Amino acid sequence: MSVKSELLELFITEKGTYFSGEHIAERLHCSRTAVWKAVQQLKEEGYEITAVQNRGYALSEESDVLSREEILHYLDKPYPLTVLQEVTSTNDVLKAMANTQHASEGTTIVSDYQTGGKGRLGRSFFSPKGTGLYVSMLLRPQDTVSNSLTLTAKAAVAVYRAVKTVCNVELGIKWVNDLYLGHRKVCGILSEGQASMESGHLDFVIAGIGINIYEPEGGFPEEIRQRAGSIMGQRTKEHQINRNRLAAEVIREFYQLAAEPGLTSDYAKHNIVPGHEITVIDGDRRRPAKALSILPDGRLEIQEADGSRNALVFGEVSVRLRDGNQTIER
Repeated sequence: MSVKSELLELFITEKGTYFSGEHIAERLHCSRTAVWKAVQQLKEEGYEITAVQNRGYALSEESDVLSREEILHYLDKPYPLTVLQEVTSTNDVLKAMANTQHASEGTTIVSDYQTGGKGRLGRSFFSPKGTGLYVSMLLRPQDTVSNSLTLTAKAAVAVYRAVKTVCNVELGIKWVNDLYLGHRKVCGILSEGQASMESGHLDFVIAGIGINIYEPEGGFPEEIRQRAGSIMGQRTKEHQINRNRLAAEVIREFYQLAAEPGLTSDYAKHNIVPGHEITVIDGDRRRPAKALSILPDGRLEIQEADGSRNALVFGEVSVRLRDGNQTIER
């Protein structure tokens, strides 16, 4: 491990605590010059490190750089984790690793910024720098495509639990793959997989998660401004969370849930769709229905306009919700 990595690990473990250069050099078995160089490298990478005469160096408690060292600090299991400050898409990076490097189950990509974030049905996912969290996680289930449909739902529950733990905020889950705060979408999930045409068994599944933590400078783009929201609103020193800890909680919860059989009751309990009038969207076709319940396997039970009942496995729905005196669709 390099001096820089060891120093960062020390800073993370004792965030906000000052260490003299001499103390650090003795602890890391290196020279004072090496300590100074490591501090400069960390500053160049964006870490907020303060230096006070007669006290030494400290990593600011407000420092918000996503780092492998800090995420692993909050995990009790050393997942194969890569943290990248900028990517095209975390799903695309992980998909390439799964195919060309035979990445193992548990391999995870975390990024601060996506230049080509992906949403469902070929849509883009707005992924600005410094305000969100973008995570992709790899599974290699010994299963068929039809039996792995609960993985997206488990990813939604993982985000719900992680946000509640770290941000003290309760989100609503929208079948099948979004999370909302009030009437605004704050998280989208895109699951992608690759299967063998001969056996029908999955080679791998990737769960990609994009979370809007803070309001971006200048607000969201016009085309999504009426629907998109953030968990914490405008970021201030008094109003921020530890994104590394949130990433760790999402990773922990997802892999734990993925290892459990069936679908946890939290998915239905915190789902905002059942009980509402909805529009079922199938390509260019739309039809009205009423959402009745989330079935144990994650399917959405609906009542069609003619009174018959049906269960949706895949697809997209919009929900008609009351907002004051008006009805909005989300």
